[in-house]
Amino acid sequence: MKNTMPVAYKIHSSLRRVPGPLLQKLLSPRAFNAARFKWWCVRYYVRRAVSLFIFQPPVVRSFGSTGNDSALARKIRGVNTMAQTPMCRVMTKHGSDKGNTRHNYTAVYSALFSGRRHEPLRIFELGLGTNNPDAPSSMGSHGLPGASLRGWCELFPSALVYGGDIDRAILFENDRIKTFYCDQLDSTAIRELWSHPEFQAGLDIIIEDGLHTLEANISFLEGSLGHLRPGGTYIVEDILTDRVRDWYQRIENIYIKQYPGYEFAMVSLPCAKNDFDNNMLIIQRLVA
Repeated sequence: MKNTMPVAYKIHSSLRRVPGPLLQKLLSPRAFNAARFKWWCVRYYVRRAVSLFIFQPPVVRSFGSTGNDSALARKIRGVNTMAQTPMCRVMTKHGSDKGNTRHNYTAVYSALFSGRRHEPLRIFELGLGTNNPDAPSSMGSHGLPGASLRGWCELFPSALVYGGDIDRAILFENDRIKTFYCDQLDSTAIRELWSHPEFQAGLDIIIEDGLHTLEANISFLEGSLGHLRPGGTYIVEDILTDRVRDWYQRIENIYIKQYPGYEFAMVSLPCAKNDFDNNMLIIQRLVA
């Protein structure tokens, strides 16, 4: 297969291997992110050319009332993970890893949410991206906390955006973003999070990008899924590949019965730079 790939794909593969540690040492976090984004823009046009020749759909397994052929699954299977979208560009510009070469979630998000960009949505993301090197799941000293929230604000100009994190030092607030403390392993903390007045009307989109362990994912999902509005979407990012089968069993044996009004889709995205956690669980609450 490699011998028949277009030249553009080989060029793009070589561009991915350009080292960054030296720049990290020389530049501040914001300057490093700006330089990385400029380099990403070069790769953007190469990847656009590649996507004309290569179609790489996600691997999707769905569960729910319609089995493995739900409308949700069909929409996701139609995504070309090689293609670049405006959402990829915006998230990368703000410093989020959702749309770079390590994760290509924004290709899926574009298919799911592009038609809702101007609705007055209520969006919540757990995991602001701590840059405290001593914290679990730290992004390192060059991480930019709140990057994804700023990206959601730009992408959804009429939305209210909320976030949660266990690191109180990185919580912040502005005119359209408000963040809260939450320990996703503590059921009491999760209940306290959702008890805030801002969340009493429910959420349209909930994204869990916090501590990437099965225990933490399950804890937050089971304490949060009921706060999703009808027609809303709940997403667990960065699921480890060796845990995907554990999720299959849990969905089939527990969640299908426990949450009959929801569709579940486990999505594995091809990415040459990441084959260990480039998986998402997407849950959609059906409209009664």
